[in-house]
Amino acid sequence: MGIKLLIADDEDPIRNGIAKYIQLHTDRFDKIYLAANGREALDTIFRAKPDIMFLDVQMPMMTGIEVMQEARRADALPYTMILSAYEEFKYCQQALRLGAREYLLKPVRSSGLLQMANRAADELFGGEEEIQIDSAEEKNVLVELAREYVEEHYYENLMLTDVAQKAGISAGYLSTLFQRQLSRGFVDYLNEIRIEHACAYLRQNYLKTYEIAYKVGFRDEKYFSRVFKKIKGLSPSEYRKQNQ
Repeated sequence: MGIKLLIADDEDPIRNGIAKYIQLHTDRFDKIYLAANGREALDTIFRAKPDIMFLDVQMPMMTGIEVMQEARRADALPYTMILSAYEEFKYCQQALRLGAREYLLKPVRSSGLLQMANRAADELFGGEEEIQIDSAEEKNVLVELAREYVEEHYYENLMLTDVAQKAGISAGYLSTLFQRQLSRGFVDYLNEIRIEHACAYLRQNYLKTYEIAYKVGFRDEKYFSRVFKKIKGLSPSEYRKQNQ
């Protein structure tokens, strides 16, 4: 019989990233369910009866603590491991009192979560052969998660620390991965994404240069022009003229 896992976290990159990583590195879990808020988590517990659960503390609609209380009241609480950004003792105490097996502080590496999920499966259903994690594959997955997040949020005031947190690793480690796998630093990669989107706006020819700069995430028009010329070899106005 397959093992069912529930991942409940209101942050899309974290929730989806954990699921992708586990699916990539093992087929031990027959079903992986995702919940973006406490109500979805509780509904999934009652409907699908997952065996193991990673559960965030602070979520919309219901907190992780409230989810555990309701599930325990119905005698339906899975093997639960808490993921939390809160170090307060009261959260940890409440979670452990309700039956949580682990209380983990974010950010937590996906490889560590996979190992914990496997240990939980061993405890519930017996062990299996040790799973070898390919470190190169792990690094590729982390970089892809970071790139996806940059693609979706390039226009925001995005920092390396923000993206690293979403990928579940340190900023220093993510910076090293970018240099090794993409042969460029995080800022250079982010600027390239921004400039490509700026080019699309310039070709449309209905926004002013300073408007485009702010639209793609730059807060200074002069800096935008310098970065644009460095990447494209010509100024934004020259690019616009060539592509009218």
